[in-house]
Amino acid sequence: MFESLSKLPTIMTTLMMVVISPALAQTADTGRTISETIKTLDRGTVWKRVGQIPLSFPTFHPQGMVKIGDFFYITSVEITTPTKKYDKPQDGYDRDTGKGVGHLFKVDSKGNLVEDVILGEGSIYHPGGIDFDGDAIFVPVAEYRPNSASIIYKVDPQTMRPREVFRYHDHLGGVIHDREKRTLNAVSWGSRRFYAFTLGDNGQVTNAGVDPGQLAKLNPSHYIDYQDCKYLGHSEMLCGGLTNYQIKKDGPKFALGGLEIVNLASGLPVYQIPVQLWTQSGLAMTQNPFWIETTDNGLMAYFAPEDDQSTIYIYEVQGK
Repeated sequence: MFESLSKLPTIMTTLMMVVISPALAQTADTGRTISETIKTLDRGTVWKRVGQIPLSFPTFHPQGMVKIGDFFYITSVEITTPTKKYDKPQDGYDRDTGKGVGHLFKVDSKGNLVEDVILGEGSIYHPGGIDFDGDAIFVPVAEYRPNSASIIYKVDPQTMRPREVFRYHDHLGGVIHDREKRTLNAVSWGSRRFYAFTLGDNGQVTNAGVDPGQLAKLNPSHYIDYQDCKYLGHSEMLCGGLTNYQIKKDGPKFALGGLEIVNLASGLPVYQIPVQLWTQSGLAMTQNPFWIETTDNGLMAYFAPEDDQSTIYIYEVQGK
């Protein structure tokens, strides 16, 4: 497939650039609009469902999502052998690695699978939250346990060719590219730590060898654990996630989802809002991946909270 793409005429290359340009414009020009609009939302905001797209293939456990043109790109972890917790920590880990397969799906606007790229190696099979910087999709893949190891890839959305960027000795669960500061910013397992990996003139990460204890900033916000993050520009990223609450130890769990805008320089949240939307089965809409884009009247949000048989739920929301 890749060889045949390289032989297409120049006019096809031009057409592909037209597909990419709206997303590039969003990352460069509309992040500020998204930020300003979200900062007007509150608990009384009405989210209007305007559509849904059932996905026609097994989705396993979705993690991150971006929308480029008419296509969705979704990371997912397929668990073949679940991890098992140790009675006592072993070598600094609370569980074994388990086994699985990491996927990056390309999906059309009708929910059909167009392509499936396998990412990771060995015990590193858990893709996380992703983002698109106008040129490439950045994908972290980690072991399915905290304080472990990760590989960061960049993927061309047209060819779906992955390229390894760097490796790090912690579980990186989400990554964005700050093109202004020339950093790759990542969150750890449960988003308890923030990382800023600097990029040199050659595009290579310059501080991948720095120990997590020296490089990480602790996340002071405990309102939600981030599942997926998007770069907004101006040293801000937007993250979606949830926290599960349980009144009794053996009682049912209640999930509350939300969105947070985080300042990348300070690591502090600058705006937090609950998203009081659930599926019929009770899943918070922000449980797994999300994507947000601008409209003439506000924002369009895409959520994919379900495992295995997933639906992308589409909501419109207007700012004040």
